[in-house]
Amino acid sequence: MPGIPKLSLVEGGFEELSQELATYLDTLRGEGSNVASEIAPLLAEPEQEEGESKKTDKDAVLKKLVTASSALNSAPERELQAAYNLLIHLIGQAADPDRYLPPVCRCLTNPITSSPQNGTGIALGILGTLFNTLQPDDETRFHVLLAIVELLKRTGNYEHIRPQLKNLDAWLKEWEMDPNQERQLFRSLSEAASTGGEPEESYMYLLKAVRTLQEEASSPQARDLSLNALKTALQSEKHFDFQDLTSLDSIQALRKSDETWSELLELFVDQTYEDLEDFKDGKGSFITDQGLNEDVLDKKMRLLTLATLAAQASETRTISYSHIAKALRIPAEDVEMWVIDCIRCGLVEGKLSQQREEFLVHRSTHRTFGEKQWREIASRLETWRASLTNVLVV
Repeated sequence: MPGIPKLSLVEGGFEELSQELATYLDTLRGEGSNVASEIAPLLAEPEQEEGESKKTDKDAVLKKLVTASSALNSAPERELQAAYNLLIHLIGQAADPDRYLPPVCRCLTNPITSSPQNGTGIALGILGTLFNTLQPDDETRFHVLLAIVELLKRTGNYEHIRPQLKNLDAWLKEWEMDPNQERQLFRSLSEAASTGGEPEESYMYLLKAVRTLQEEASSPQARDLSLNALKTALQSEKHFDFQDLTSLDSIQALRKSDETWSELLELFVDQTYEDLEDFKDGKGSFITDQGLNEDVLDKKMRLLTLATLAAQASETRTISYSHIAKALRIPAEDVEMWVIDCIRCGLVEGKLSQQREEFLVHRSTHRTFGEKQWREIASRLETWRASLTNVLVV
């Protein structure tokens, strides 16, 4: 058979097109393939008398075609999209198309051996068309989206799907996915964002995956995902607020299963650089054994310690260079550099005074916000109210 040259617009009945696709699959699969002969008895014959007519067993035919469809990935590039379009067209005539589309999506995530350079683009085009032709509430869209994400993860082209992900929550609500399916999609998105150079978005989807496991917070899967999220947060040079982790049941469960990891997290929640040094002295090579970058952890903890110093200086609003140098365990001449880095990270705002060797704090970030911080706010509001009262009296 010379191929399937023009199938963007599909014409013909189910029986005729099924036989044509089966013959094409036999050609691709080579000697020993007999898909065409296997489906022949399942197809209605075109010229039968009314009393002798039989119906085509579409489900049995499609099962054989879909099972053999992995061979389409070896089809010539100019025929590949047309062949897949034909298969999808035939599946659309089934009583339950959702039964056959997920395996086809999985096939499209496999390498296109006949076109290593353009194969991914062709597969994305087929999947994109399929996604857009399905009804918005059709849960098969989930499998198509998962296949698209898998392809983007392999190529590192996460930016191609990012604009559409603003609809993700609405899609999942329409599809009524169970937690396992949502978790599978979130993990794939996290990996795709990571390979695409978007660590913050990767962490966001990883956290969403962890949240799907809160009803089984002590399970091995919840532990593994939670540790992965914790490592990612610790290693991220832009992540400084760890309350998104400490609020999760699966993270709290680490206090029993992984006490050392829980202790390390608590350090970054509200402790100082000195406490981190004590942790490293007491735990030996734990940090390096777990594949964590010690330099990244040291830098992050120094910045967090400086933020804590600024938050504690609520009355004087100033911190001396010597106090900063001692708390961060750095040379005095490096203080200004660390303060500037802390300002760039958005943890503090203020003004350096080289003459007085002080840092004047304009704004500071509280690493934890609990009863003590609420009392501080109440105290400031009370002072403000008293000042306004005095102004009114005057």
